[in-house]
Amino acid sequence: MILGVSFDTIEENRRFVEKCDFNFRLLCDTNRSMGLAYGATDPGETGNARRVGVLVGPDGRIKDWQPKVVAKDYPAQILEKI
Repeated sequence: MILGVSFDTIEENRRFVEKCDFNFRLLCDTNRSMGLAYGATDPGETGNARRVGVLVGPDGRIKDWQPKVVAKDYPAQILEKI
């Protein structure tokens, strides 16, 4: 399953997915805990988001981490890789 994660609200993510015509869902990480855990933001509320790509295996371990991705292209790229 391919998911994106955003620090925005459910409504903001819904509009963004529709605008960009994503073929995957966005999870809301409004407290940035997942972003911090996966290196997608700096600590603090003003930490900038980074568009990183993370492939997590069924065992919960990180299998691949990309420091910069284009959100719309990443799902196809990672599917080719696996």
